[in-house]
Amino acid sequence: MHTGPVSASLNPDKTEWDVIVIGGGPPGEVAAQYATQYSGLDAVIVESQLLGGECSFWACMPSKGLLRPIELVNAAADVQGVTGATVDVAAVLARRDKIVNNHDDTSQVSWANGVGIDVVRGHGRLAGEKTVTVDGRTLTARHAVVLATGTRANVPAIDGLREAHPWVSRDATNVHEIPRRVVIVGGGVVACEAATWLHGLGAEEVTIIEGGPRLLGKNEPFAGDIVGDAFRKAGVSVRTGSRVSAVSRPDVNDAGEGLVHGGEVTVTLDDGTTVTADEILVAAGRTPNSDDLGLNTVGVETKNYVTVDDHLTVPGHDWLYVVGDLNGRALLTHMGKYQARIAGEAIAARAAGQSAPHADRAPVPQVTFTDPEVGSAGLTEAQARDAAIDVEAVEFDLAALAGTYVLRDNYVGRAKLVLDRATDTLVGATFVGAGIAELVHSATVAIVGKVPVSDLWHAVPSYPTVSEGWLRLLETLDQQRRGK
Repeated sequence: MHTGPVSASLNPDKTEWDVIVIGGGPPGEVAAQYATQYSGLDAVIVESQLLGGECSFWACMPSKGLLRPIELVNAAADVQGVTGATVDVAAVLARRDKIVNNHDDTSQVSWANGVGIDVVRGHGRLAGEKTVTVDGRTLTARHAVVLATGTRANVPAIDGLREAHPWVSRDATNVHEIPRRVVIVGGGVVACEAATWLHGLGAEEVTIIEGGPRLLGKNEPFAGDIVGDAFRKAGVSVRTGSRVSAVSRPDVNDAGEGLVHGGEVTVTLDDGTTVTADEILVAAGRTPNSDDLGLNTVGVETKNYVTVDDHLTVPGHDWLYVVGDLNGRALLTHMGKYQARIAGEAIAARAAGQSAPHADRAPVPQVTFTDPEVGSAGLTEAQARDAAIDVEAVEFDLAALAGTYVLRDNYVGRAKLVLDRATDTLVGATFVGAGIAELVHSATVAIVGKVPVSDLWHAVPSYPTVSEGWLRLLETLDQQRRGK
């Protein structure tokens, strides 16, 4: 962890800025940038850890650095004529360390200072309207305070779990010692991605324990079913409909991030069965970092996610903005950065006496980098029905495409579009399969642009590619509508 001096600031004695941002992850960085880049305003980012935050050092970047080699080896194993592809674990971990700059945020600080943004090290918290304290130092904002402190891993209050000193996402992404046996509590994105790279890096026994009926429960049902089947085929044990009731680990240590935290772990499930492992990874959701932000000093009583309007402003506090995970709208880096652009532009416009130019209205795109990948944008069919949309849905087996036939010898995948019958436009899309990640943006554009199905017919996919799935989905939709 970086404990650099306050001299990271361009103006170490300064105490007043136009904008103060608490939290230096990507949303905080972008909010400061967009508030200042064309407005003449100045800003400071207050950060107690590494500038660049969770995404740069403990989440998106290291996880994708670990997953990419596994993806390549799996692809090579599924293409006839390619032999000998293996994972060099030490080299993969060294590349991951390079991706996260060995937890050195010098380049991030240089970027901030280079665009005129100050950086103050320390724990920032509100101390009244437009007032922030940082380890005893008082800072004042002329126009706005932005909260971008994100979330931390949630460790449920299960008997013995916290005492076992389990791994959380930071340990998994910054793994330095591959446990031979791993139990993963949870079946969401973090759990499934971590299972993918831990198994790929040599963990001999990986067991996923998920309380719901399938993995990736927030996606279309077929997504979790396909990923679960792929895990089982690869030798990963998937126990859905099971919950952990107790954990026992007599020998616990403080070995550090990404190292095994003690001796054997015994995990007892609600049906009385047990699983023994060398490490337990908890991937059971996130907790917002709102409990020590001083929100009560400005009349905001919450220790949970902070409610905001569509300009990311806290209702009743026109100077206070919350971007990223902390507002609970979408716990994804790209959505936090999108919100930060809206908030930054709103701050600059309001400081100039103008109205905020944009509002938060984007559909949420997401990719889970398992093998196969899962990508989605907008609403699932169930979510659309819950929103009282007159839904029409269509699915297609992506393994039937020429583009996927040549991509993998044993391709497994599926795609689904969710449409609003009233407007004949797309409101959601889900893709599962190798090579589908880049399809998500085309779906996002179609949803944002409210492109009618009649116009989507003229978006011709290249052949042979996975994007040909768009054409096959439209053809299948046409057949459904004709009753064939």
